[in-house]
Amino acid sequence: MSDRTGIFAGDDPFEIAQRWLDEATATEPNDPNAIALSTVDAQGMPNARMVLLKEIESNAFVFYTNYESAKGKELDATGKVAFVMHWKSLRRQIRVRGIVTKEDGPQADSYFASRSLKSRLGAWASDQSRPLDGRASLVAKVAALTLKLGPNPPRPSHWGGFRIDPVEIEFWADGAFRLHDRFQWVREGDDEWKVHRLNP
Repeated sequence: MSDRTGIFAGDDPFEIAQRWLDEATATEPNDPNAIALSTVDAQGMPNARMVLLKEIESNAFVFYTNYESAKGKELDATGKVAFVMHWKSLRRQIRVRGIVTKEDGPQADSYFASRSLKSRLGAWASDQSRPLDGRASLVAKVAALTLKLGPNPPRPSHWGGFRIDPVEIEFWADGAFRLHDRFQWVREGDDEWKVHRLNP
């Protein structure tokens, strides 16, 4: 498309997404890789929360979480997800809709091992999304697990990654007079993308 130039240029949406994230990393003061992740529960009620995107692969986006959390259970049930990354300083955002699969093999083990010890112990201690009778009980659980698991705890089976295989990716940038630029990439076939310019 002739007018898809500048920040929108390129034939690979994952390369464009990585380029935008790299630019945001230089300007955003906190968590440039934060995404607002949306799922749907068994009653069809949507849920949204912020998580950190950990990798943009050649054909997917990857984040990590507790599989027994609300989002983990909802992703297991539907296999579908959406997210948005927004960078106020750049006046840009990326929207993604796709299908998820678990990343619970060596890649998840490697990422877990790279986290701080406190984060690894927290992953063991937290019954994420479930009721907690008080912070003191959580701190006590962390202390007990520290003694039990030592300085190099393995990745718990209830914690790992989700790989998002997109069916749609939209790149949005702020435009003068609210005439924003929007390009929607829609997957057709295994690796074929069709790009549409959308009205703002």
